[in-house]
Amino acid sequence: MKTFAPRSPGRRQMTGINYREFLTHVRPHPEKSLIFGVKRDVGRNNLGRITTRHKGGGAKRLMRLVDFKFNKKDIPARVASVEYDPNRTAFIGLVIYKDGEKRYMVLPKDVRPGREILVSEKAPILPGNRLPLSKLLPGTLIYNISLSSEGDALLVRSAGSFAEIVAKDEGYATIKLPSGEVRKIKDDAWASVGQVSNEENNLVVIGKAGRSRLMGIRPTVRGSAMNPVDHPYGGGEGRTLRGTRRPKNKWGKGTRGVKTRNPNKYSSKFIISRRTKN
Repeated sequence: MKTFAPRSPGRRQMTGINYREFLTHVRPHPEKSLIFGVKRDVGRNNLGRITTRHKGGGAKRLMRLVDFKFNKKDIPARVASVEYDPNRTAFIGLVIYKDGEKRYMVLPKDVRPGREILVSEKAPILPGNRLPLSKLLPGTLIYNISLSSEGDALLVRSAGSFAEIVAKDEGYATIKLPSGEVRKIKDDAWASVGQVSNEENNLVVIGKAGRSRLMGIRPTVRGSAMNPVDHPYGGGEGRTLRGTRRPKNKWGKGTRGVKTRNPNKYSSKFIISRRTKN
């Protein structure tokens, strides 16, 4: 982690990632064929109405076309560079396949330029390689997990995260996810070996409000600081108690312990143990 001299109150507690240790170049030029501009929704729907609060502004970003399909199988690829992606917490790598095609992919921990990555049923069990769950041993750490044999990598993609294969039985692999949930996934689904890069990301202290605004995060106002018309906790002279039987959000819906998952969801039958409560 990188710390700063306490020359201002914002700098005193601020920390950041020392990118010089991990990236090929501190400010690499992304591959032109794999970037595109896009207008961000910043929490608005197609009518321009706010559907997710506290989003807006922020520094301009170019989107990177990151490969989550992994449909080039049995063709070795070489990691050409490790790069920063402003749209995700993990580091991405530019990989060049033997046939010359270039793609971006989320890199695992400790993979450096020059390493070879292979998507194959016969690939060695090394960080970055991608295999079906049936070919991996219990205890293996995995990420970029798909839910079917031809599906995209949907699970475990954020910085420092990993899942673990607990057991395999009757065509299913039992996976423990980062949330603590234990669930079954068909063993013909594919996963990448290793832990996602940039594991220090959760230690970053933003330090000041302006840094949040550059990230596109707008201020959050406490309900108790609002008027009664704006929030169930609003109003009163000075600081007052919550005044309601149970916690609720701005729209009166319950929070803290209220179950929001659909009890009839199709994938519930694959869940062995629910995620741990924080």
